[in-house]
Amino acid sequence: MNPEPTVLIVDDDNAHRMMLVTLLEGWGYSVAEADDGSSAIEQVKKRVFDLVLMDNRMLKVSGLEALEQIKTVNTAIPVIIMTAYSTIELAVEAIKKGAYDYLTKPLDFDKLKMIIPRAMEHVQLKEENRQLRERMGGHFDNRSIIGSSPGMVSLLETVAQVAPTDATVLISGESGTGKELIASAIHFNSDRRGKPFIKINCAAITETLLESELFGHEKGSFTGADRKKDGRFLQADGGTLFLDEIGEMPVAMQAKLLRVLQEKELTRVGGEKVIPVDVRLITATNRVLLEQVQQGAFREDLYYRLNVVALEIPALRERREDIPLLAQSFLEKFAAKNSKTIKGFTPAAMNHLMTYHWPGNIRELMNTIERGVILSRADFLDSEDFAMLSPDPASLPHAPLQSLDPAAIVPLETVEKGAILQALDLTGGNKSETARKLGITRRTLHQKLKRYGMM
Repeated sequence: MNPEPTVLIVDDDNAHRMMLVTLLEGWGYSVAEADDGSSAIEQVKKRVFDLVLMDNRMLKVSGLEALEQIKTVNTAIPVIIMTAYSTIELAVEAIKKGAYDYLTKPLDFDKLKMIIPRAMEHVQLKEENRQLRERMGGHFDNRSIIGSSPGMVSLLETVAQVAPTDATVLISGESGTGKELIASAIHFNSDRRGKPFIKINCAAITETLLESELFGHEKGSFTGADRKKDGRFLQADGGTLFLDEIGEMPVAMQAKLLRVLQEKELTRVGGEKVIPVDVRLITATNRVLLEQVQQGAFREDLYYRLNVVALEIPALRERREDIPLLAQSFLEKFAAKNSKTIKGFTPAAMNHLMTYHWPGNIRELMNTIERGVILSRADFLDSEDFAMLSPDPASLPHAPLQSLDPAAIVPLETVEKGAILQALDLTGGNKSETARKLGITRRTLHQKLKRYGMM
């Protein structure tokens, strides 16, 4: 945040406006004033503000009317609407017209103090993400890498540095963090971008077929080999080969892979001809390969051959500040795909997303948003659309027990039902696997499903 960010306070109640001026100046903001919506519009045309805090009910031009015009002047500026007459309809209309948030009078100053910098940071993150994308050259295949958290900025800067080289890269991170997307970004920002980008998941192919998939085979080399076939290495010749889940590769295959990397040549299964190959290798794993080396499950010489440049993708729970941008991006994608007119998220819905643990990372977030878009009939996704997500205790503020609002306590039945729904979703409806993950028997799971009317 820039030194002394500037806030425009708009309110035709002089006493309330002066109180807000004094309050925000005490918080370190530079403050400008307007006593009507029309005056606010004129000021926004003349100078740049970091945020507008505006009352809705004003005699000449209302806050919502001014909001629409302010957004035509500066679409990026965050606007917070204040109102003494809060209704769901007003809240939805305000957000639909582009308001960052709405607050009810009398204002909760602690909430206001928290929301203002969050609104400014939201705009700043979008701008930083745009600038970072420009620095990366805009290639990124035809998809987006979204994230301006410190961990992602550092990661993408390293990607920008290593992509133009021919270095072998090892990408590690939990499942669902986007390892393939980073591999794609490296390829499409390299000199090999015009050549093939070939992908293979080592965990998805049996050991007996993996050698043929990688190196190809000659006709008649084994049962079913009715023709000669080029493997993924030859398909990627001149380009990039991405080996996902490299930690699942059998040790015997690791030795053969190491030889191809060292010699830059291969022989098809059942063949004798030595074929030169020019491939840049990128690998990925959700395991800790060094631990596998120590356990004898992964060759040490291959590990060091692959680990020339190591990239670690942070888990989504470690980059929560990226969730709003990711969620909005997925919402727009799935709303268009399903011909829905959903515009965004209510503050309560976003709070749900921000406080969940996300064990499935970005893949789980994407699936959650897609489900919400498909099932919702409203203009904005609300917290009810994400009722199956239980908050991560580590993400919640630790308040003294005596200060907790008893009304905020969630019934145990609700928590249990949400945990069951989440487990069913993650296992694709497999009840045996769901019971195992929940630590209960299949019979107990059936009893609970029946009790909650979920069968």
